[in-house]
Amino acid sequence: MRDANPSSANLSSAAVIAGHPVHPALVPFPIAFFVGALVTDLAYWRTADMMWADFSIWLITAGLIMGAFAAIAGVIDFLGNRHIRRLSPAWAHALGNIVALGLALLNAFVHSRDAYTSVVPEGLLLSALVVIILAFTARMGRAMVYRHGAGMVDYRHGVEVVE
Repeated sequence: MRDANPSSANLSSAAVIAGHPVHPALVPFPIAFFVGALVTDLAYWRTADMMWADFSIWLITAGLIMGAFAAIAGVIDFLGNRHIRRLSPAWAHALGNIVALGLALLNAFVHSRDAYTSVVPEGLLLSALVVIILAFTARMGRAMVYRHGAGMVDYRHGVEVVE
């Protein structure tokens, strides 16, 4: 249902499955994987047990794969709705996530080195930077959803919420 007010915008997601936005469903996975990589990097730094370094590279790889899927859905939403592109948090969210994925890819290459140099200090620093950036971009994504109503569906009435 579109609002009759011309100043309001339809902020619905363009990437949907059965009426549900895809991007918000995928985003928690790379976040969890990258936070997990930071935790396992910290564990490796404290113990020097290679198991933790191995866990880190697997978590970073999984985060990159799921991040790519979330990015595809995010790009579809971003490019598919001009009203979303008008939101300043959308730009910060998109650019921050591009930077985070780029740093995570670099981190995967750093983690592919042997032994101690794969994690300390560059890998640990990159993991921390990725998590910090994701905390910021998650906040921007939350602002788009809860402040601006992007991608929200009003299930009480079965219509999309518009601003």
